[in-house]
Amino acid sequence: MVQLSFWEKESFFAPQDIIIVGSGFVGLWSALQLKLKNPAYKITILERGIIPTGASTRNAGFSCFGSPGELIADAAEMGEEKMWQLVEMRYKGLLEIRKHFSDETIDYDACGGYECFTDQSSDWSDCIAKTDWLNEGLKVITGEENLFKTADEKISHFGFKGFDHLIENKLEAGLQPGKLVQALLQKIQGLGVQVLTGIEVKSYQNHYHGIELETAVSSVKGEGLKFTTQQLLLCTNAFTKQLFSSIDIIPNRGQVLITNPIDNLKIKGTFHFDKGYYYFRNVGNRLLLGGARNKAFEMENTNEMQTTGLIQEVLEQFIQQHLLPATTFTITDRWSGIMAMGTEKMPIVKSIGNNVFCCVRMSGMGVALAPIAAMEIAVLMNS
Repeated sequence: MVQLSFWEKESFFAPQDIIIVGSGFVGLWSALQLKLKNPAYKITILERGIIPTGASTRNAGFSCFGSPGELIADAAEMGEEKMWQLVEMRYKGLLEIRKHFSDETIDYDACGGYECFTDQSSDWSDCIAKTDWLNEGLKVITGEENLFKTADEKISHFGFKGFDHLIENKLEAGLQPGKLVQALLQKIQGLGVQVLTGIEVKSYQNHYHGIELETAVSSVKGEGLKFTTQQLLLCTNAFTKQLFSSIDIIPNRGQVLITNPIDNLKIKGTFHFDKGYYYFRNVGNRLLLGGARNKAFEMENTNEMQTTGLIQEVLEQFIQQHLLPATTFTITDRWSGIMAMGTEKMPIVKSIGNNVFCCVRMSGMGVALAPIAAMEIAVLMNS
């Protein structure tokens, strides 16, 4: 174990009321909600990376709550009631973000969102047949009339090739996830939450004096630190199985790329295609594209962060065929993030042991779901 001074034991490494493992969106929002519930809580967040290493700063920056094709597929798979519950959580989560942070702080871009279809898309006729039903349900949640509407006339405006139909959602937007994480960090640290990075939690055990955590410290090879807390909250999302093996989580890699700045880029907004398996948006005058994991499901069920030639090639071909068919472009950056999926899309917010809790499995929608899941776990831990 790392040798600590008396002063360090009495300050940085003093026993805590709550230790949160993971400083991504869920961990940060949970710390905020717990502090709002009880400002006297002594809370420490432990993060194994120097910044969050899962998906929070490695996603596509969508502020969205579900495309028509995705919602219809979700209703068929998980039932209408759960689908609407999930949509409401996402929508309220996006409202919560803007309640705490200005648009300028997180580069919020109220650009609107679209789902793209071809005439051959199996879900196009389904979406048209069920648009009224979707809009009725969305009105209850958002207060907006006819939220989903066809916008085929915009296809040529965006310069697309090979798409035959668009459905528009004026409430969707883009944001800068790295800046959102930074803003959350600043907010919780201002409330007295301690965030320690480069510390990986290896195991935990209940003791008479609380819960004891064994860790590994990245800067000290072969050595770690002991932490003690009264309550433990796991917010490690796709990596939770490393600490709690029986949890229903399947890691999924989402690969992303972004182009060089493109003069007069026509594409403005956030876009989905193929039930959300492809997603793209403009970031200023750059084009960002991610997804295509349905081309290699088994290979992408991984917690390995590296990008792969197969998926990256598919993404580049998608740009050439559909998005920038007459434009020369180069890819300046490629990366991946690890999402937590499972046998269903609902987040897991529950107690998993004596004073041990988890708030995980955001199913690729952590931006929107984390604020509301954090509220739920804060209530549970205070009950």
